Amino acid sequence: MELQKRLLAQQPATPPPSPPASTNGILSASDYNGRLDEIRRTEYPQLKTVFLDHTGSTVCAASHIQEFAAELMTQIPANPHSRHVESQWTQARIDHARDRLLAFAGTSAERYAVVFTANATAAIRLAAEITPIEQHGEFCYTRESHTSVVGVRSLAADQGVHLRPIEFTDIGEVTAPARCRGTSLLAYPAQCNFSGQRFPLNVADTVSKLYGSTSDTHVPWWVLVDAAAYAASSPLRLDAHGAGPDFVAMSMYKIFGAPTGLGALLIRRSSVPFLRTKRYFGGGTVAGLTFDQPWQVYRSDIEARLEDGTVNFHDIISLHHALDAHANIYDSIDMVARHARAVTEYAVRELRALRHRNGRLVCEVYGHTGESVFGPTVAFNVKDRAGRYIGYMEVERLAVMAGISLRAGRFCNPGAAQKWLCLSAPELMKHASLGYVCGDDHDLVDDKPVGALRVSFGAMTSIEDIDQLVKFLLYQFRDYNMSESAISRLPIDTMEISPTALSVNAQVDKVIIYPIKSCHGWTVPSGTSWLVTRHGLKYDRVFVLMREHSLLPMQQKQVPNMALIRPRVDIDKSTLVLDAPGHESLEISLRPEDLKLETTETQVCSTRVRAVRVRSDRISLWLSSVLSVSCYLACEPRLLESGANTPHNSCYPDKSFANKAQILMVTQESSRQVEQWIAEDAAPDDATSRIRVGPMQYRPNIIVKSLGTDMIKPFEELKWTLVHVDGSRFAVAGPCRRCQMISIDQESAKKLKEPYATLARRMRVDGKVVFGIYLNATGSLLSTTSIKSGATINAA
Repeated sequence: MELQKRLLAQQPATPPPSPPASTNGILSASDYNGRLDEIRRTEYPQLKTVFLDHTGSTVCAASHIQEFAAELMTQIPANPHSRHVESQWTQARIDHARDRLLAFAGTSAERYAVVFTANATAAIRLAAEITPIEQHGEFCYTRESHTSVVGVRSLAADQGVHLRPIEFTDIGEVTAPARCRGTSLLAYPAQCNFSGQRFPLNVADTVSKLYGSTSDTHVPWWVLVDAAAYAASSPLRLDAHGAGPDFVAMSMYKIFGAPTGLGALLIRRSSVPFLRTKRYFGGGTVAGLTFDQPWQVYRSDIEARLEDGTVNFHDIISLHHALDAHANIYDSIDMVARHARAVTEYAVRELRALRHRNGRLVCEVYGHTGESVFGPTVAFNVKDRAGRYIGYMEVERLAVMAGISLRAGRFCNPGAAQKWLCLSAPELMKHASLGYVCGDDHDLVDDKPVGALRVSFGAMTSIEDIDQLVKFLLYQFRDYNMSESAISRLPIDTMEISPTALSVNAQVDKVIIYPIKSCHGWTVPSGTSWLVTRHGLKYDRVFVLMREHSLLPMQQKQVPNMALIRPRVDIDKSTLVLDAPGHESLEISLRPEDLKLETTETQVCSTRVRAVRVRSDRISLWLSSVLSVSCYLACEPRLLESGANTPHNSCYPDKSFANKAQILMVTQESSRQVEQWIAEDAAPDDATSRIRVGPMQYRPNIIVKSLGTDMIKPFEELKWTLVHVDGSRFAVAGPCRRCQMISIDQESAKKLKEPYATLARRMRVDGKVVFGIYLNATGSLLSTTSIKSGATINAA
C-alpha cells in the first residue's frame, strides 16, 4: 500500500523512477536469509528484464549449466542399451537420477517408479494409455485441468469410455461406490496454471479408503495428478498422503529451468501389476520378440517396459546438476515455497490496491480470495477508469517494451478460462467460427475479454520485480479512458480543425513501397509517378516470405533481420533486386510468366489470401542464408506486371498482402510530435531521447509534409475522411493500429522501445495504439491513378 501511495503522487507524463535498491525488509523473513540479491547476481546473470512467466518456464541457474558442461567435457555419456564402460556409467547415472527425483518428490523407489518422458504432456498421455479403464467406465477431469489433461478425452472416447468434466468439489459424489460404473480414471491438477488455485494431493487416499483396497486388488478409480505447475514451488511429499496418486506427471524445466526435453511419470508401485499393456513397444522395452510372429515378451521392470527407445540420457545427467544447484542455492523446496508464498501475497495485495483517481480498480484479479489455497500464479485483466476492459494483448505489448515478461491468453486451460472470464462453450465456438483462435490478436470480443494476463513467480523473483510491474501498470493505465479520443488529449489548437473540406497546403514528400512484406522499403525516385492499382500501390507487398508448412507469413516482429533485406525495383527490366549485408544482389523477375509458381494459401490478419510459391532454389537459399531461417518466397500473381488490374476475384480481398488496407499515410508533423514526446518523457541520462524516430520508422506508403506557414497540425489526419492527391480520391479507412514492429530500427534491425512505448502512452484509440491512417483508392479509373512526390494534398 505504501508503494501505491508513493506512485499515485506522480504525474502521468513523468516516467516511473528506478526501483529501490533494497526491499526495505518486506521479505526479511523469506528472502533466503538476506541472500536473494547475491543469488540473483551470481546464479541468474541473465535476468536483464523483469521476468514474470515462471509458470511457463523458470530460469536455470548458472552453476547448473556450468557443472553440466564440465561433466560433458570429462565424461562420455553413452547409449545405456550398450554394455561398455561408458554405457554402464550412463546407466548408473540414470538409475541414481530416478532415486534423487523421488527423494525430491518426498518418496522413494519402494513406493514409486520413475518413467522418464519427453515432458509432462507425454507423461499424462502415457498414464492414460496404461490405465485399465473399462468400456463402461469413466474419464473424469476437473475444470482447472490443463489442455494436456483435457486431451485425454480423445483417447478415452476412442475406447467408448464415458467422458465427465467436473468441478473439483464434485469428486466425492462422482467417486462414491454407489455410482461406480467400472474401472475409471480421475485426473486433476495440483495447481491450476491459469489462476494458481491449488488442490489437495490426498484425493487418491480418500478414494482408496472409500473402497477399502487390498494388495491383490485395485480400487475402481485410478487417480492422475498433474503436478507440473505445483512442483516448481511446493514440496510434493508423496509419502505423506496415504495411498497416494497412481500417477504423478512432472516437468523438469518448470522446476529447474532446464533440461527442457525431460518430464517424468511417477507410478505407484502397488498399481503396477494392474496396468494395461501398452499397445506400442519400442527399442529397449522387450526382453524377446520375433520378426515373423506376433510374439514379444516385455521387460519385467516397469521403467524399462515403458520407456520406448533410448531415454534422453544427456538431459537426465543434466537433472543431477539441476538438483545439486537447487539444493545448494535454496537449501530445500520448502524454502522456495516460503519465498514464493510471500512474493505472491505481496503481488496480489499491490495489484488489488491499484486504483484510478475515481476509486475504480485498475486490475481485476481472478481468484486469490476466500478459503481456497493459491500458488504463485496470478491472472488478471486491466480496466480503464470507467470500468471497461483494456485488451490484454495491448497490455502485453506495452509490458514487453517496458522490459516486463508476462503471459497473455488463456494459458492452455479452457475450463479455468471459461470460469473466471464467464465464457460459455457456445461463445467460444462462435468465436472460432468467426476466425478467432488462441494466440491471435482478438483480445476483446463485444467488449469482453476472451483471455487474461498472467504473472507467475519463481524461486528467484524479487519484490523489486513486483514493484516494477505495479509502476508500469500505474504509469500506463491509471486514469486512462478508452472512450476518450486520443485527439482530445492533444494541444487545444489541434481541436480547431474544420470539419468541412479544406486545403491543407501540403504535399507528398515521399512514396514508399514494400515489395516483400515485412522487409525494408524502397522509396520511389523523386518526381516519378507511381501507379495505384485495385490492390494498392503497384508492387507494394506483392511478395511474402513463408516457412514450410506454415499458413502465416514471416514477420519482422519475429525475425528482425528481415529489415536488412533491401529491395529496389528496376523499372526498365521489370525486376526486383534484393540487397543484404554480406550477400551478393539477387534479381527476381516481376513477370509471373518468368517465375515457376505453385499455388498455396496464407493468412494476413486472419484474412485468407491466395499465395503462390515461387519455386526457385536460388531465391530460397539466398533468403534463408540472409535470415538464418529456412524459408521461401511467395507472391500473388495478380499483383505482378501482367496482373495488376485483372478481373476481381471475390474469393480474395481487394488488396495485396498489406494488413488492413491498400495504403498507409503518415505526416511529418505527427512524427515530429512523437519525437518531442520521447524527449520530454525521457530521463536526462536516457539515450533513447537522442534517437531520431523519423516517419520512415512507421513503414508508410505516403509521407505528407506541410507547405508554407499553414502547417498541418500533429495528428490532424485522424480527423480526415477523404484525401485527394492531385485530384485522385482516396477514402480514409481509419487509423492504423500499431505493434512493436515500429520499434525495430529499419536500418540496423535492432529492437528499441521507441516509438511504440511513447505512442502507447499518448495515442491510444479504443484501447489500441495508433499512428497514421489507412487509405483505399476509390473510383473506376484506377488504371490511370498515380502518385508522386510533390503532389498536392487536399483533405476533408
